[in-house]
Amino acid sequence: MTQSEQPWGRVDETGTVFVRTSAGERAVGQFPDGSPAEALAYFERKYQELAGQVTILEQRVKAGAAANDVAKSATALGKSISEANAVGDLESLTKRIDVLKQATAELSEQQAEEHKAAIEASILKRTAIVEAAEALAAQDPAKAQWKQTGVKFDELFSEWQEQQKTGPHLPKTQSNELWKRFRDARAKVESQRRAFFAVMDSAQKDAKSKKQELVEKAEALAAKGAEGIPAYRSLLDSWKSAGRAGKKSDDALWLKFKAAGDLLYAMKAEKDSKDDLEFASNFEQKQALASEAESLLDLEDRELAKQKLRELQKKWDEIGKVPRDKIRLIEDRLRKVESAIKKLDDQHWVQSNPEKKARSEGMVSQLEAAIAKLESELSAAKSSGDPKLVSEIEEALKARRAWLAAID
Repeated sequence: MTQSEQPWGRVDETGTVFVRTSAGERAVGQFPDGSPAEALAYFERKYQELAGQVTILEQRVKAGAAANDVAKSATALGKSISEANAVGDLESLTKRIDVLKQATAELSEQQAEEHKAAIEASILKRTAIVEAAEALAAQDPAKAQWKQTGVKFDELFSEWQEQQKTGPHLPKTQSNELWKRFRDARAKVESQRRAFFAVMDSAQKDAKSKKQELVEKAEALAAKGAEGIPAYRSLLDSWKSAGRAGKKSDDALWLKFKAAGDLLYAMKAEKDSKDDLEFASNFEQKQALASEAESLLDLEDRELAKQKLRELQKKWDEIGKVPRDKIRLIEDRLRKVESAIKKLDDQHWVQSNPEKKARSEGMVSQLEAAIAKLESELSAAKSSGDPKLVSEIEEALKARRAWLAAID
């Protein structure tokens, strides 16, 4: 085979290059400025370029490229091959193109199913995002944790954007409908959040105003010293019911309010300390009186004990106050004596009550007369020999004697 020809083509004496196919020869061009070998090599390179394009399409099919895109490229490339000005086995390239078209048809069907499944999955994911957003919008605004709600909505929006970026392109109608639901839910939450914080801001301003007024009143009590403590406690109750003014304002106002109270209690502590020192001798005097009062419990003369106690109570009152931590201790000692003497007096009154005594004496007389009568009846009954009557009279006598014994 000469330089002017090869299995798939030849060059004639005019420099015209022909390609051989099963249908015969076809002129593909001229290469007048080169040798026949150079002419054939030039058009063989054209063939290799076409073969390379076919190989690329085959690799794209294997890689799972979009079948429709590959099919379009294969159709265009097949047309180029049938009319190509190249030297080589063009018919084998055409067969490879036909195989590619068949493969792309199958791949297109597979990818269509996969795309449909991907769309359905994406719709489910976006629907779940929308429903989560609508659930946040449906919660009670008064019970909502707005910081957490905001974070959750940001997360849902990020998920939505990720679906748009990486997910399949949804049908416009469904995509618009889902987005509208998500947008409406977000707008509702934002509206509720603004309304909630507007109410809260108003309430906090009102609470702040009330607490500022309470601070001023508490600070004004300093002029009263320890005597201002009851009023301060009343202000403290009002403070607890005033509501929250926001953490920063609450903390700052509370420091002022507490400082005003601490000052009052410090004044009270100082006064109590002075009083305790002043009243220490009073405690000693009352201890002595308490001991003297306790000795009255040994007196047999009740009236004398009462008289002595009244004298001690008068001295007790004249002595005055004792240190605060000793009040209960010393007062309890005197109270015990007072209770004991009062109990004795009450018992005496019960025993010597004229009305009760008269009632008791009258009942004794009646019982004694009844007993005497029953004893006479008993003697008569025994004489008559009536055992039943004797038994009845004896039972009646027994009961009246028991009553008499109880009264005595």
